Amino acid sequence: MKLTFACILLAIATMAGIAFQSSQTASAQEPADNIKKSGPVDVDHIVQAFSAKETEFRQALNNYSFKRDAAVQQIGMGGSVTGEYHRVSQFVFDDRANRFEKITYFPASTLTELVITPEDIEDLGGIQPFALEASKINLYNFNYLGTEHIDELDTYVFDVQPKVLPKKISERFFQGRIWVDNRDLQIVKVRGKGVPEGKQRFPLFETYRQQIDGHYWFPVYTYADDTLIFPEVAIHVRMLVRYTDFQRFRSRVTITEADEPTPSPTPLPKKP
Repeated sequence: MKLTFACILLAIATMAGIAFQSSQTASAQEPADNIKKSGPVDVDHIVQAFSAKETEFRQALNNYSFKRDAAVQQIGMGGSVTGEYHRVSQFVFDDRANRFEKITYFPASTLTELVITPEDIEDLGGIQPFALEASKINLYNFNYLGTEHIDELDTYVFDVQPKVLPKKISERFFQGRIWVDNRDLQIVKVRGKGVPEGKQRFPLFETYRQQIDGHYWFPVYTYADDTLIFPEVAIHVRMLVRYTDFQRFRSRVTITEADEPTPSPTPLPKKP
């Protein structure tokens, strides 16, 4: 997202935690986790295994329609909501089996100091739901921290950071922490943010996944509550994204623009 103040050129994005300076890493500001130290593990094997799963899940998601409800709020004094961007979409297929976002609810934004940018939308569709692209795995450093029991799962915990940040903000990477199920070696939880930031600021988010159809671990919930700090101002942002109604693709639909008129039915002949 961008700041709309005339004295500030760019600014903001979407998600969770504690106020942080842009120069700090996401993991440095994370809340305390119940991570237990463990013996050495085969990091390369685990990384290769969950990256293969990420590829499988991304491809599998192309066979599903689903609903995404995303709300970004600007928080004022006393926790009051001073502006909101709310967008509800159904991701469906056209008659050629291509997926499209069909917006079902999108009132005018009431954000006064923030503007949702293309990078924010990209994070909603990529960095936040699926943090790590398998094609970019070799561009990351993985630091094994230990194990942690979350919900009913025992997980390996890694801090993740890109080896080199690209200069272009359009090329998005993940920086933060991941939790990998120690049995199936797949990512079940993510906390971090999209980088690089440039003159924008991208908040710390947390994404939880759930098993769909007894096999695929798809993102179902992303949350952020963060203060983004700029040279002239600090802005409190809260965000909530829910992914629901996963349905395996079985039929095709035709996508039309919202303002495209619906063809009138052929009139019946008049009775004599």
